[in-house]
Amino acid sequence: MTTNDPLVSAQWLRAHLADPAVKVMDASYRMPAMRPPTTAEDYAARHIPGAVFFDVDAIADRSSSLPHMLPSPEQFARDVGNLGIGNDDLVIVYDRGDYMGAPRAWWMFGVFGHDRVRVLDGGLKTWLAEGGAVDDHPVMPAPKTYRAQFDKARVRSLGELQQNLDSRREQVIDARSRERYEGTAPEPWPGRRSGRIPGSLNVPFTDLVDPATGALRPVDELRTIFASAHADLAKPIVTSCGSGVTAGVISLALARLGVDSALYDGSWAEWGLPDGPPVATGKP
Repeated sequence: MTTNDPLVSAQWLRAHLADPAVKVMDASYRMPAMRPPTTAEDYAARHIPGAVFFDVDAIADRSSSLPHMLPSPEQFARDVGNLGIGNDDLVIVYDRGDYMGAPRAWWMFGVFGHDRVRVLDGGLKTWLAEGGAVDDHPVMPAPKTYRAQFDKARVRSLGELQQNLDSRREQVIDARSRERYEGTAPEPWPGRRSGRIPGSLNVPFTDLVDPATGALRPVDELRTIFASAHADLAKPIVTSCGSGVTAGVISLALARLGVDSALYDGSWAEWGLPDGPPVATGKP
């Protein structure tokens, strides 16, 4: 694969599914408050043949009180290697077709130095709509040795975002709904204040996805959406959301436009804590 497009089509994956260098993983994610079945149960019942399950909550720093924070490079290497992934593999990640999970996994691979990773556009929804096969066979890959190298440029911390309040060197784009961004809707993460990072922009991740097909919107539409949110694609961008998952959708869309970005891993689950930094509310 020579293209820099971070997406692949269901048609492409069907043609390359038997390639031993192509590794497919289901990285679907659901908010904790959502009703069963869990994504692991969904995966066990139906997945793309040969796909392994990438658990966003398990391949994470489980010592942190914050949800699914980045693991150490050592843990990522161990967990991914146990899924049968090697450094030379082309990794294709997908989710249910709602962009909840796959962009997070795509970003994580990039953080740990693996750029041979793509997202299945439209996920399982498009795969099924186009006649792709699924099965419920257990997948037990042989472990591989994996090397992870942390790329700090792709991640932002709480301290760096606090410094940015004064410098405004980087634009912060929030992927949450407008109601959560404006502080008129309660936060799903318990104990968090409502509102947004002062000075941040808002591009709800759902605006970037075609609801009819589950696919990411065309490049020209993506440009229009970012322009309407007053984002300057020529200046540095940090993406944020509720807990670092759907921010990946903005990062993915920006990558389609040839724009590199960083992601604030703690996102609102960290910023919105009662003793956290300043919060803005209302319409900007």
